[in-house]
Formats: sequence, C-alpha cells, structure tokens
Amino acid sequence: MVRAFVLYESEPDPERYERHAELCRQVPGGTFRHGKVFGAPMGEPAYAYYAEWEFSDRDTFQAAARSEEFMATGKDAMEMGGRFHVLFAEVS
Repeated sequence: MVRAFVLYESEPDPERYERHAELCRQVPGGTFRHGKVFGAPMGEPAYAYYAEWEFSDRDTFQAAARSEEFMATGKDAMEMGGRFHVLFAEVS
C-alpha cells in the first residue's frame, strides 16, 4: 500500500478546500481523506490540517501520479496558497 499525504501548516478555508477535495477525489485508483489536526502528544501540533490518498500498490500510485487529475490537484493546491508539505510512504 502507498500513501501520499499532505501536512498543512495552517487550516485552509473550508469552502475553498471542499472544491480542492472534490478534485482530489477524482484521482484514479486512490481513496482520498482529509481532516483537521486536533492535537499532539506534547504541546501544540506542528500542522493544522492533514490530507491523504491511499493506493493499493506502487504501480497504482505511479499511474495516478502521472494522471492529469493528480497534476490538477497540485496546481490547485498552489493556487489555494498556504504552506504545505507533501510526502509519499510505502505502508506495510
């Protein structure tokens, strides 16, 4: 399984983010989830919002990452503004 996840330094505008989430749901082969970060084990959380795609395997992820839909989500995220970090992980 592969996860692509995004950590946002500040919480995005809910209405604008819902438009972004709709684009994310169109990425082929992935399941998209997102939500507000509400805490950390000690102190304030370093990030305010979280989003992820889950893909069944690396081939499915690589096909999705080359798709027009995936590229559109990156462009839209940049247009939304705000600082965020994108990471990819293989989950066993």
